Amino acid sequence: MHKPPGSKRPPILNSDRNFDDLAPRFARNVYGGAKGALRLAVLQRDFGQHLDHLLGQATGVDIFDAGGGQGQFGLSLAQAGHKLTLCDISAEMLALAKAQAEAMAAAQVEFIHASVQDLAQQARHTQCYDLVLCHAVLEWVVDQEGLLKALGQFLKPGGYLSLTFYNRHGLVMKNLLRGQAPPILTGEFRPHRGSLTPNRPLDPAQVLAWLEADWQLLCHSGIRVFQDYQLTPESRLMSAQTLLDLELRLSREEPFRSLGRYQHVILQKR
Repeated sequence: MHKPPGSKRPPILNSDRNFDDLAPRFARNVYGGAKGALRLAVLQRDFGQHLDHLLGQATGVDIFDAGGGQGQFGLSLAQAGHKLTLCDISAEMLALAKAQAEAMAAAQVEFIHASVQDLAQQARHTQCYDLVLCHAVLEWVVDQEGLLKALGQFLKPGGYLSLTFYNRHGLVMKNLLRGQAPPILTGEFRPHRGSLTPNRPLDPAQVLAWLEADWQLLCHSGIRVFQDYQLTPESRLMSAQTLLDLELRLSREEPFRSLGRYQHVILQKR
């Protein structure tokens, strides 16, 4: 059957991704359920071990949530008494974040409808923050190395960056376990607008190479290092507590870390 022109949307590969069209679904699929619980557990463990001296002993720490979306993690820090500036290019995401902030009674929050790159050009936002969060953003951006450089502009000297990004290796492994030739290996990887599979999965080695000159690596963990690969009915019977315990145990061990669907690094600006 002949399809009329425009019946199939082209791949969204030539611009940074705006989630106005998928905001509620994004939160449900990425941050909800068991996946969200594992992500939160790894982040909380990493923050507790490496940033407690900053966040646990004082309030009023200045935090910038870059591409913060609905603020699933950043708002919890604002609720604890820290100052949060959250920016995003999606008005729908920001509306959901504002509603959540009101529900949590997180008072010290500023919301900015803008891109990270645009804000990096404004003097009032440069070298202002003690901590920058950039979670699940890098894989949706055209100029990935440029975004990493922009993030450093927001931090005070010696400030910290918490970065999570979608792992190319995890996508390849999931395809293989499903009996599929990974399209990303053949150059045929073309996600469309309705997909929540990130446009530009990253090789962790490449990301770490981009960061090496300007940042000191403090922590590197995988997120969802095996849960996504539980494809049999038997494997899915694992209890939530066992799943969580094993995630925390294996998320910094190789080869499991390198198979995590996301990677989390905490870095200090040199």
